[in-house]
Amino acid sequence: MTVKYYNKNMKTLPVGELKTHFSEILNDVKSGEEIIITYGKKKENIAVIVPYKTYKKKNKIKLGLLKDQRS
Repeated sequence: MTVKYYNKNMKTLPVGELKTHFSEILNDVKSGEEIIITYGKKKENIAVIVPYKTYKKKNKIKLGLLKDQRS
């Protein structure tokens, strides 16, 4: 499997590699890794696979954010 590291915690994979090693990649994601998916001849970044816990933390709704603000 050809893996290119984008930074210390994130690696990049072309779509073909993702398809070939899908189960292994999911195990990596389950263990906390974030993976960038690339596509095409230019290897353009098209998606990021992140663990659900990470996604859930980043998308928490903060209630009362506009409390005490007037327009």
